Amino acid sequence: MSDDAAAAVVAKHWSPARLAAYVAAGVLLWVVLAVPGFLVGSTGTGWPTRDQFLDRRESVLLASLVGAALASAGVAYQAILRNPLADPYLLGVSSGASLLAYLWRIAPVGAVVLGGLGALSQQAFAFAGALLSVGVVFALSTRRGRLEPITLLLVGVIVNAVNGSILMLVNELYRGLPSMGGPVALLVGGIQVSLERGQVIAAAACVAAGWVVLMALSGQLNVATLSTAEAESLGVNVHRLRWVALLVASLVTASAVAISGPIGFVGLVSPHLARLIVGHDHRKLMPIATALGAGLLVVADAGSRLLSHQAAAATLLPVGVLTSLLGGPFFLLLLYQTRRRADAPGAVG
Repeated sequence: MSDDAAAAVVAKHWSPARLAAYVAAGVLLWVVLAVPGFLVGSTGTGWPTRDQFLDRRESVLLASLVGAALASAGVAYQAILRNPLADPYLLGVSSGASLLAYLWRIAPVGAVVLGGLGALSQQAFAFAGALLSVGVVFALSTRRGRLEPITLLLVGVIVNAVNGSILMLVNELYRGLPSMGGPVALLVGGIQVSLERGQVIAAAACVAAGWVVLMALSGQLNVATLSTAEAESLGVNVHRLRWVALLVASLVTASAVAISGPIGFVGLVSPHLARLIVGHDHRKLMPIATALGAGLLVVADAGSRLLSHQAAAATLLPVGVLTSLLGGPFFLLLLYQTRRRADAPGAVG
């Protein structure tokens, strides 16, 4: 985006009608993608009866909440880090949030530290885990004040592995804890339909509040890829923007991961698909990517239930298995394209 275009984006605020139009378009897109979630159940397929609809509605809404949170966080991370490969899962944010959210389940820890907050204490634990992980990743991947993209991803993978190992260790030591769907789901995440109502309400409230802030910052995110001097010449305090966006994106990620586990690649794939639809303007990108993330995770969850109907499948696969199977090749393709652009003649590096 040129300086003139960026200046126009920052200076010109959207009318409420235009904002409402893109939010409505996102809702419509989500409705279309969410249909398979109501047509596929754990025991059969087809148009649902009233009881089946009520049963499937819970998993559809939970998958939508988690997918929307991860996708909106992915948009913010990719903008503030100037890295198209940034993703809550790959940065270690998801695994850090998942680890401390699981530690919250150990009665003495959750009760003593933040027991008076109820379900919000789980969100606080997850947020702390997300910040600790992203802090380690940033500290180890920054050189002379600049983030190194490849090092960022490498450190994120290592942090993911360490957090996953600690999580499995805790799971073995405290076998009486609810395991969120089994050991596999602990590592890759899944849609949990046995949550307490307070946990869902707390997560939804935090995600909604965070999304509103990210949407309010979306115009400024358009200039986050510029240099500090260029951004400040357009009236944007880029350092403050990056820190605020980082904290809010981590809060949104932690809120979803606290109730689902570390579901991967939704935050990577959804923003890129949204750019193919609406371009690079983050004011358009945020609502459409959010809807895509919500809808795609519903589709993946429906696919997981559909696979469970096959004789070869012994049980319902955690949805994180499917997102990793599909998102992994997508990530490798993006990495290949990014390296090709960096190696192209005339590329600035």
